[in-house]
Amino acid sequence: MTANPTRVLVLNSGSSSVKYQLLDMADRSRLAVGLVERIGEETSRLAHTPLATGGAKREREEPIADHEAALQAVARELAADGLGLDSPELAAIGHRVVHGGKKFTEPTVITDEVVAEIERLIPVAPLHNPANITGIRTAQALRPDLPQVAVFDTAFHTTMPESAARYAIDVETADAHRIRRYGFHGTSHAYVSRETARLLGKDPSEVNVIVLHLGNGASASAVRGGRCVDTSMGLTPLEGLVMGTRSGDLDPAVIFHLARNAGMSVDEIDSLLNKKSGLIGLCGDNDMREIRRRIDAGDEKAALAFEIYVHRLKKYIGAYYAVLGKVDAVAFTAGVGENAAPVREAAVAGLEELGLAVDAGRNAVRADEPRLISPEHARVAVAVVPTDEELEIATQSYALVSA
Repeated sequence: MTANPTRVLVLNSGSSSVKYQLLDMADRSRLAVGLVERIGEETSRLAHTPLATGGAKREREEPIADHEAALQAVARELAADGLGLDSPELAAIGHRVVHGGKKFTEPTVITDEVVAEIERLIPVAPLHNPANITGIRTAQALRPDLPQVAVFDTAFHTTMPESAARYAIDVETADAHRIRRYGFHGTSHAYVSRETARLLGKDPSEVNVIVLHLGNGASASAVRGGRCVDTSMGLTPLEGLVMGTRSGDLDPAVIFHLARNAGMSVDEIDSLLNKKSGLIGLCGDNDMREIRRRIDAGDEKAALAFEIYVHRLKKYIGAYYAVLGKVDAVAFTAGVGENAAPVREAAVAGLEELGLAVDAGRNAVRADEPRLISPEHARVAVAVVPTDEELEIATQSYALVSA
């Protein structure tokens, strides 16, 4: 082995996909990125870009039966660029794991006991944890000698006080079934809150930030001095903001009403709230670009969907302002947050008394770097901070194995 290997392979295993990045933590550079999708279907797709060599993106379609075959294909692509999994430069493989429950509060070297605990959490993350486990086991088989690290989406939110994490239901029932607010998108909220502090020229311990992770899935967090004190997602990623296909906050009695009066089964209601609600349920589109195009063309359904989306977002900004007491910055991130200027403008419109405003010129700028979009000398900074969950996973994984 090399004396000081510095490379980390980051794997994000979904139910039918594997996203990956190979990073060199010596300079935080990306050596390769790629995606395998439609795993198990008749025709799968692999896209690989060798950034280290400056090579062109390679794409091909072929049958890829399972995650083991997918990772073997990834290994071949990396090897073709001299970046194979057998490289002595590889320090660890970092895995995104969606649900770590209360137990996992920080990145963790994966053992049989860790995998068993991730399995025990499948009932509260049935769509995500099984795929994460498959990715872990496959990677272990390919490199059994290499440290494998789990970085949990929920870990950043484990600092929430019980007053924020507990639901107001019978305590014994809640504890018996692990019912509490866990929160998700934790690697993004951790990265963005820290980068926002850096943008302000301050240490994270000195800054209170409201982070708005707005993608197809969306969540908000209140971060006080680098520690999460509240977040919008709960037991599952369904709670909170209006999302692309998820309802977000909802009166629980809607579920009883649909079961009793519409004759819907639990699975049908689950599908309704997770896959047929949010923006797509309101107007038939979950792409904010298309919704804005329809609004510009005078589409009333799209306009109402946008208003509902922004109304919920503004409510959370106000709520987390109250939770924090003092706010230094509001940071927008992820696909919608980074690219949809009208969403950012509408979200803070009317909140001038709270010190929030955007500068129209700054807000219209498109850039890949963190930037302020609030007016000069604003009391509360409004920022756009591109998220980098893969870099956060690599950073946490490398810090653990090189300690």
